[in-house]
Amino acid sequence: MPSRSGPAPIASLPETTGFVRVRGAREHNLKNVDVDIPRDALVVFTGVSGSGKSSLAFSTLYAEAQRRYFESVAPYARRLIDQVGVPDVDSIEGLPPAVALQQQRGTPSARSSVGSVTTLSSLIRMLYSRAGSYPANQPMLYAEDFSPNTPQGACQECHGLGRVYEVTEASMVPDPSLTIRERAVAAWPMAWQGQNLRDILVTLGYDVDIPWRDLPKKQRDWILFTEETPTVPVYAGLTPAQTRAALKRKLEPSYQGTFSGARRYLLHTFMHSQSAQMRKRVAQYMRASPCPVCEGKRLKRQALTVTFAGLDIAELSHLPLLELAEVLKGVLAPDYLEQAEETGNVLSHRQTREAREQRAARGDNPHAGGPDARHTPNLSLEKRLAAQRIAAELLERIVTLIDLGLGYLALERSTPTLSSGELQRLRLATQLNSQLFGVIYVLDEPSAGLHPADSEALFGALQRLKAAGNSVFVVEHDLDTMRRADWLIDVGPDAGEQGGKVLYSGPPAGLGQVPESRTRAYLFDEEQASARSPRTPRDWLRLEGITRNNLDNLSAAFPLGCFTAVTGISGSGKSSLVSQALLDLVGTHLGQPGPNVESDEQSLEDEPVQTSAGRVVAGLDTVKRLVQVDQKPIGRTPRSNLATYTGLFDHVRKLFAATEQARELGFDAGRFSFNVAKGRCETCEGEGFVSVELLFMPSVYAPCPTCHGARYNPQTLAVSWQGLDISQVLQLTVNQALEVFAEQAAARRSLQVLQDIGLGYLRLGQPATELSGGEAQRIKLATELQRKARGATLYVLDEPTNGLHPQDVDRLLVQLNRLVDEGHTVVVVEHDMRVVAQSDWVIDIGPGAGSQGGSVVACGAPGKVAACRESRTAPFLKRALQPGEPKRNRSR
Repeated sequence: MPSRSGPAPIASLPETTGFVRVRGAREHNLKNVDVDIPRDALVVFTGVSGSGKSSLAFSTLYAEAQRRYFESVAPYARRLIDQVGVPDVDSIEGLPPAVALQQQRGTPSARSSVGSVTTLSSLIRMLYSRAGSYPANQPMLYAEDFSPNTPQGACQECHGLGRVYEVTEASMVPDPSLTIRERAVAAWPMAWQGQNLRDILVTLGYDVDIPWRDLPKKQRDWILFTEETPTVPVYAGLTPAQTRAALKRKLEPSYQGTFSGARRYLLHTFMHSQSAQMRKRVAQYMRASPCPVCEGKRLKRQALTVTFAGLDIAELSHLPLLELAEVLKGVLAPDYLEQAEETGNVLSHRQTREAREQRAARGDNPHAGGPDARHTPNLSLEKRLAAQRIAAELLERIVTLIDLGLGYLALERSTPTLSSGELQRLRLATQLNSQLFGVIYVLDEPSAGLHPADSEALFGALQRLKAAGNSVFVVEHDLDTMRRADWLIDVGPDAGEQGGKVLYSGPPAGLGQVPESRTRAYLFDEEQASARSPRTPRDWLRLEGITRNNLDNLSAAFPLGCFTAVTGISGSGKSSLVSQALLDLVGTHLGQPGPNVESDEQSLEDEPVQTSAGRVVAGLDTVKRLVQVDQKPIGRTPRSNLATYTGLFDHVRKLFAATEQARELGFDAGRFSFNVAKGRCETCEGEGFVSVELLFMPSVYAPCPTCHGARYNPQTLAVSWQGLDISQVLQLTVNQALEVFAEQAAARRSLQVLQDIGLGYLRLGQPATELSGGEAQRIKLATELQRKARGATLYVLDEPTNGLHPQDVDRLLVQLNRLVDEGHTVVVVEHDMRVVAQSDWVIDIGPGAGSQGGSVVACGAPGKVAACRESRTAPFLKRALQPGEPKRNRSR
């Protein structure tokens, strides 16, 4: 049994009701950890990326709390719930129920919105149902009638999407000068299936060798839009004349083929294909436009005729939360009820009409926010009382969201457009209003994607959870959150096999006495970045007229050959400028797809991809390549891993194929791929595990009984290189592999970059599904760094420090500066002021979020931006530029 060190001494912590006592935690890289964690406290888990802090907080504590809860749930119901799994731990005592608020976004759906995640939409629908202003003679509607996601409420024309999709001749036949044989009908499938449809047309007597535009319109319409599906004989490989002769002589055909019109094929493929790639392909031939019946509002007409504060429910749901709060405050004003009492509690339909005419005569437009936009006069006293009751609850919950820096969001904002940090804060706000007591909240980096100006509200939210009688366990890299914690648990000292130990457990000040800690130097300002002079730009990339989201005719300039940081509070427009407009405009010039084109999943419910208005007026001549390094997964299945993504596995397989043993057996490099049938295990098909179905219980995954997780068949595993078979190579960490492949230049170069960027702890065969967003981003960056330069490149990164320990941030900065020193340009959207302080140029967007943002507040060297009084970033940047100044401990 592995050796075990006793739990760290427990320092005194006032007003706690006890400790959670963990003994023998071995999940992932944890090394038989014993630790005592105080309840009713704000506990922060720290350590370098991959050290094991999430393994302790989520995979051990939360997983065990969830397992215990599910013990009380019926087995059949348990099978329907996605469970974390049973942790590898000897015992945990004193563990209350737990709620996890993680960064994972789950399956994105355009029908999921801010309103649905926070359940605010349910209250809004109730508000309109019970307190809305109805037209004359219209019966009251139920709350479900105001939801576009129910049959009762959805617009019948667009089924609640707000859009209708057209498939036109122009979209399906982009080049009418081509013949059918030359694939004029581009919407048809590629390869054999498309050839089959063309052969069927020959049998049906259509001329496939004249330009499409020369075919009679009646024939063109039938080919594209018919719903008929005739089955006819097909003579593959014959010319039209030979086909006609064969038909006349009634010769035996190659096969019987069934025709499908182009539109019918597109819609059927989009709705029913299991292939994301196929759906993505056919989507490009479909054109979306606002629904003419509901005007894009997604609801049936009866629901849209009901107003509240002069707005229908779609208009109200599109207001930013800050504006929505003002509407609700008007409802809670003292004179709101007085108006109802003055009218004798209820207004007749005639009085309602007269009131509308009076408003029109005064020129009050409720939709424009006039006086009556906040006070709807044709409501009874009962309805006004209901409105106040619902509005009060809505306002209380919305204020929580605003305090967390989310006031720029609207209830209708779909969740796929939100960052993982925004989603987690939405869930946090929901929990703040749930009034749960005595639970452990486990949060995964709640400060991710949060500007320092918004961190005070976040800390206040965490304190509110604690004050309500709960324990708050936070996995965090933010130094201010660490300083203000009641208790720190530092895991490490390093990542992977070199981590997994609890180095310290106690109040923050005590970490200063732990020299092994990688966090200590940053927490107590012992580790300072070396000051340097900003680089001189070799040219400027100038953008003008940028219009996207909250950016309106914006102009911005990026220095080329420099490291630029784009800053601003959450929702100010940073990502709209950099990750959307900049990528769109430069990508279009270079003939590269925009940032949204690479999305694998396509659905009719997805929002149409926006385009960025604007132009690049200077600097494009010196940019030869554009590279976006984002935090999207490097693969969606376990078959994609670190080695395959970086190209390292290609070198490894060639080395195995070059061995004398492999040559004698006739094995090529493909034999050593677990994605190819000839070399992989037949039982698990190269997965390494099999799914075991358990009746009434969740399925479990077990190592393959044939290959025992090795992925390959025995014949392939018999070949060795340097004493290792191919499966053992995949189990090596990057650090171990560097020693094994020290003499192999190509493999060594790839591995060295991975180690330099702080990923030495990852296994070569680590599945893509196990990687965090930060790890995926660094793998992508490492893949770029190992490539030989092919002209001046523009690298764009959106918050690359998310999920990174300060030590890993320093490693990342070394690599980004290396790119700039080699003549490339790096642009990052960033909230980490330590990174911003070391940049060459800063562009601060703001001053506020949403409609209050979207402008360039300041730009220049970090010192210049730090002196700008209008910038909300400036005071935090100024602090980062003064490393000698002690940080105040605001934990008390």
